[in-house]
Amino acid sequence: MNYQSTRNKSLSESASAVILKGLSSEGGLFVPEYAPKLTAEEIAAFAKMTYADAAFQVLTLFLSDYTAEELRLAADNAYGGNFSVDTISNLVKTNDGVHILELWRGPTAAFKDMALQLLPYLLTGAAKKQGGEPTTAILTATSGDTGKAALEGFKDMPNTKIMVFYPENGVSDMQKLQMQTQEGGNVAVVAVRGNFDDCQNAVKAIFADRDLEKELSNAGVRLSSANSINWGRLAPQIVYYVKAYADLLKSGDIKPNGKVNFCVPTGNFGNILAAYYARLLGVPVNKLICASNRNNVLTEFINSGTYDRKREFFATASPSMDILISSNLERLLYLLSDNNDEIISKWFTSLKENGNFTVTAEVKAKLDELFYGGFVDDDGTKLIIKEVFDRYSYLLDTHTAVAYGVYKKYVEQTGDVTPTVITSTANPYKFTHSVYSALKGAEPTTDEFAAAEEIERMTGTVMPTRLKETRSKERRFTDVADKEKLADKVREFLL
Repeated sequence: MNYQSTRNKSLSESASAVILKGLSSEGGLFVPEYAPKLTAEEIAAFAKMTYADAAFQVLTLFLSDYTAEELRLAADNAYGGNFSVDTISNLVKTNDGVHILELWRGPTAAFKDMALQLLPYLLTGAAKKQGGEPTTAILTATSGDTGKAALEGFKDMPNTKIMVFYPENGVSDMQKLQMQTQEGGNVAVVAVRGNFDDCQNAVKAIFADRDLEKELSNAGVRLSSANSINWGRLAPQIVYYVKAYADLLKSGDIKPNGKVNFCVPTGNFGNILAAYYARLLGVPVNKLICASNRNNVLTEFINSGTYDRKREFFATASPSMDILISSNLERLLYLLSDNNDEIISKWFTSLKENGNFTVTAEVKAKLDELFYGGFVDDDGTKLIIKEVFDRYSYLLDTHTAVAYGVYKKYVEQTGDVTPTVITSTANPYKFTHSVYSALKGAEPTTDEFAAAEEIERMTGTVMPTRLKETRSKERRFTDVADKEKLADKVREFLL
């Protein structure tokens, strides 16, 4: 199994090479040269596996230059006692028949742990296979959850350093506190004056800076990424979709060969793309429901076929989705255009230079067949949080509430009653102010910890211990920089 770039399919790189590089030199993203297949019987067998076993099986399909022993060790180390439930991913069925896939039972209380507890093992293994510089430096832009999960996954990892950039006013107070108090001797965090897209564009520019690359190479440092632009981040996310489908087969909620909908709150498109790859593996997916907040660039794209980033940016109650340039969409369009690297280069060059592009009628038809796009604003998000808790005694975070609201709109518009899984991407206590105001109908006048205590009293739920512990930790990283200065910050940290 080799990989090609979405903007130059003549490239053919091994799994370890693309995991180490993260991004192709011409700016494209790496994709598998073909989609492996699982039979219906093989998919059903995932219900009998532990999560580590399931991860091992999926990764074996995609990461062919890793040995079985390497992948087994990585999966076993990634999915163990660092999660609060033995199942790792956790399916909860509400009284209205919706299945909520809790993916936030890991150490940072967000779904990013599902991949970022594993990626460090894949990356260090790749470094050994590829040779060269002794130090791998991870640069990561975050809209909130990736940063903390990456920092936690890579902290004190030998021969590795990690630097995270986040929008200064674009994450929740708890997300910011998690990053500012991060422990570890090989970590750095910088707030950026701007939004997530500014952070992400700056990181991509750093990867494309050949002069900086030479400076770092002379110092024995090689750059890589923990964002979902890195295939090593995306591949592990496929696992929980295959496992969820198998678990629904086992419970009888889906009949053999029956179809499923996945409803995914997404900003950078990686999480829902992983569901698409699960479909390519053989999971019988009926519809992929793409849920957005007020930054509804993906909703408009799915409905119109035109991607237009030239719009007002909104800071919302679901900040991890506050993104106007969804990087992983490039991978989907490459596949839907039958691996047409020329047209992908044309579209994404136009997006960069002109702010928009329009897909062909053939690609739009394929989008319509499989995807549905919808959005919910902050008022709607808070209404869903209160409604779901009042009816079902289940507390949603702001991102999962967006997905729940979009799913309701989808059913109203289509009448589709296919069994549906909503991916729940974060613990509600990461967004205490918004959850508090949703339940109480008023903004809290206290800090997030006092607000959390009131939520605990109102709901009978408990704030995760690791989030509580941030209250007494030292804020190690309070640096704020302009987006134009991030390369200088990288030099300060790495050279």
